[in-house]
Amino acid sequence: MRLLGSPVWPSLVLSGVGQIGVSYWAWCVCVCLFVCLLAETFWGPGQDNPLPLALHQHCSSPLSAQRPDSLSLAMAEPERWTSRGDGEVNLRMGESGFASEPPVTVDQMFKTAVERFGSYTALGWKEGEQMKTMNYQEYYQACRTAAKSFLKLGLERYHGVGILGFNSAEWFISDIAAIMAGGFAVGIYTTNSPEACQYLAENCKANIIVVENHKQLQKILQDKLPHMKAIIQYKDALKEKRPNLYTWAEFMELGRDESNTQLDDIIATQKPNQCCTLIYTSGTTGQPKGVMLSHDNLTWTAFAVGRHVQLTEATKSQEMVVSYLPLSHIAAQMVDIWVTMKVGGATYFAQPDALKGSLVNTMREVRPTAFMGVPRVWEKMQEKMKSVGAKSSTVRRKVAVWAKGVGLKTNLSKMNQTPVNYRLAKKLVFRKVRKALGLDRCTKCYTGAAPITKDTLEFFLSLDIPVYELYGMSESTGPHTISLPNAFRLTSVGKLIPGCETKIHSPDQEGNGEICFWGRHVFMGYLNQADKTEDALDAEGWLHSGDLGKHDDNGFLFVTGRIKELIITAGGENIPPVPIEDAVKEAVSLVSNAMLIGDKRKFLAMLLTIKCQVNGDTGAPEDELTPEAVELCRKLGSNATRVSEIAGGRDRVIHAAIQEGINRVNENATSNAQRIQKWIILDQDFSITGGELGPTMKLKRPVVMKMYKEQVEHFYKEVVTPSTPDNSLPPK
Repeated sequence: MRLLGSPVWPSLVLSGVGQIGVSYWAWCVCVCLFVCLLAETFWGPGQDNPLPLALHQHCSSPLSAQRPDSLSLAMAEPERWTSRGDGEVNLRMGESGFASEPPVTVDQMFKTAVERFGSYTALGWKEGEQMKTMNYQEYYQACRTAAKSFLKLGLERYHGVGILGFNSAEWFISDIAAIMAGGFAVGIYTTNSPEACQYLAENCKANIIVVENHKQLQKILQDKLPHMKAIIQYKDALKEKRPNLYTWAEFMELGRDESNTQLDDIIATQKPNQCCTLIYTSGTTGQPKGVMLSHDNLTWTAFAVGRHVQLTEATKSQEMVVSYLPLSHIAAQMVDIWVTMKVGGATYFAQPDALKGSLVNTMREVRPTAFMGVPRVWEKMQEKMKSVGAKSSTVRRKVAVWAKGVGLKTNLSKMNQTPVNYRLAKKLVFRKVRKALGLDRCTKCYTGAAPITKDTLEFFLSLDIPVYELYGMSESTGPHTISLPNAFRLTSVGKLIPGCETKIHSPDQEGNGEICFWGRHVFMGYLNQADKTEDALDAEGWLHSGDLGKHDDNGFLFVTGRIKELIITAGGENIPPVPIEDAVKEAVSLVSNAMLIGDKRKFLAMLLTIKCQVNGDTGAPEDELTPEAVELCRKLGSNATRVSEIAGGRDRVIHAAIQEGINRVNENATSNAQRIQKWIILDQDFSITGGELGPTMKLKRPVVMKMYKEQVEHFYKEVVTPSTPDNSLPPK
């Protein structure tokens, strides 16, 4: 057994106390007490004294924190977690399999990648019309140079380097360099307000902030940040002079000729069980929490995920990914930086307006072998393809409909032999669709970070593009379960990554309970928030996700909702909102977002938004309907082209069509309490800019409830009956 990165000790295990003898343990306790007394003598009471904590961490129990068999109420062992930036934790090592992989630091993993894949392309980006690249050897040296520059600017150990900007080579280099130099890499969402940026910078004691451009620079209130020593801007020319403000070129020049000694000394003292990255949760309520991830969290998860999904190492065939999702989110970091590095893959950067329409151009040019998209990205692709399909000729539409039927049937049946009509459909339709999306070389398409509808999954499955769900959280360093080609169930988030464990806590009669995680991917704790850490990690060290879920007979995990989102009606019935919301979106294609209301109320109601165009510059929803929505309106007999013509029941035809769809959903309700009895179409769609959605497009329910309080209260004004002439209660 290893002790927190220390040399191998004699083969001692907790269960072997009886064999070793009580005297040995008594001797250990005496030594610890003696050294603590010495420390008190030298330092004196009340002064900083690192010895007791260090001794406790290094001597109290083995590095291999064994997985408990039950959820105990005993007091948590402090060495399993920490809320201190300079703290260390016991790694949850296993005796065999993935969990027994030797722990390494980020620098060690990177150096191994350079040794194996040094001349292979690591990063690629567009400059004008030209594609620029950087190989692994150049990448590593750039990170070392940046790390020396950080140190010259005064980066202190266990202090943050905030990174605020769109995905780029400079983002990656800043992240890894901060870790090498002994600081914390801290991604900041580009959508954050100046106040939110200031909170993060203060919370992680940021010495340095790296910003993309002048727009992001304006968010940094330097005079209000006591730990701030420098700001680096990596794109565009500087528009103002500030003390200690550098261009990227000036910044890199600082460390170019610096000695390697200081950096090498710092790297040599780093341990796999120490914190290197902070991921700030984009919580729907309260201030974000700083999720502390260790070197081992990152490097082990990269190893386990890469091996589990069978990524190919570059020496055989290089994997390629497109980086466009916010890197302040762990899913994007894990896919774009760490897993790709582990296998020697190449990461190509999309344009900043990727989510406003340019992503497909990058996809066609790069032709990635693996692609990760949040549900909203897949939904937007689905809407665009439906819109294009609606404009096709009758013959083409019929061929597409036929091919999609064959594709869905083939993929769902999982036939051992591929039928002839599937091969024909693949030649006529599927290959062309994949090529148009830039997915013609892609063998691994994933979705995560938020729930995805069955309708969207089936749409892509019908085009022979299976989208595999993965599930996890920032506190589990990203993925905990993953669907695979040979382990795939529609709407399931897949099976466990080897080396991890799942427990369903307090399951009900149907097997639904809180999903709990165990493994080397479980985080260290929340920075400076011991109370929040104890809320997340129970006494046995299990991470409580806050999600509800269950396993089927084959071990597939199904997430059924969030505990905090659970609606408990006035009658006491527990109702998870997401399945009902998804059912409405599937039944009514016009609907973009749906939010179920009814906590502590006598009946359920729903807020609906209609699919509309999005402003290319701001990302804000506009009044014009999407082409697909306009086409649907025409088929229903409506001439509406704007949301304002439909919202609030203004278009009777559309109103009736939506009610009909909701009636169909209500017919399948398991009880009368789960039937939607009132609804309203809002004047505009939910968005990140509007505040209703988080950076990964998750619905921020408390925010929506506050924004639309008047509409919600209007639902429940009538005490006698929820029926209205315009929104009648459908027959049961």
